[in-house]
Amino acid sequence: MVILPADCQRALISKMPENVQERKSKISASRKLMLKSLMVAKAKEELEQESLVKEEEKQKYLAEKAAPLNTTGLSLAQLQDLCRSLHAKIDVVDEERYDIEAKVMLNTREIKDLNIKVLDLRGKFKRPNLRRVRVSADAILRSLLGSKHKVSMDLRANLKSVKKDDTEKRPVEDSDWRKNVEAMSGMEGRKKMFDAAKGSAQ
Repeated sequence: MVILPADCQRALISKMPENVQERKSKISASRKLMLKSLMVAKAKEELEQESLVKEEEKQKYLAEKAAPLNTTGLSLAQLQDLCRSLHAKIDVVDEERYDIEAKVMLNTREIKDLNIKVLDLRGKFKRPNLRRVRVSADAILRSLLGSKHKVSMDLRANLKSVKKDDTEKRPVEDSDWRKNVEAMSGMEGRKKMFDAAKGSAQ
């Protein structure tokens, strides 16, 4: 083991990358679990506060835009005028809502198209999650052809039947491999192998 002087050690440490210099201490599993639970509790608390703030903003907006109606002391004609003005406002709001929904649908469609283009440029195709469904051939033809489909497709009826006798007619060679080993062992077996090799070479 080589021991370097202190100034050399400092120079080496200063040249090392930061991620090597700062080694993280290992945290025990119980400490990790405690930290995770604290983070989840903090996130839950922030979500609740955010929902409360949104509700307050909603109430303020409604108080500004839709003030409470004061119908006491109004005549019949004034009430009718009030109803007409409310209906006109409702129509305007419905038109705005319809326009906004159309814009949102257009934007989602554009986002889908752009995602498909990005995937095509990357060369990767994201497979959709498909459910496995058992459908018979008759059901497929019925869905494709509708009421025109009347012929039932029994695919098993068209299969050729094979008799077991045909497969049993073939002779099966039941040779014992030990006989062949005993015949080829020793000098006689080597001579047979040599003669066979010589005959095939000629």
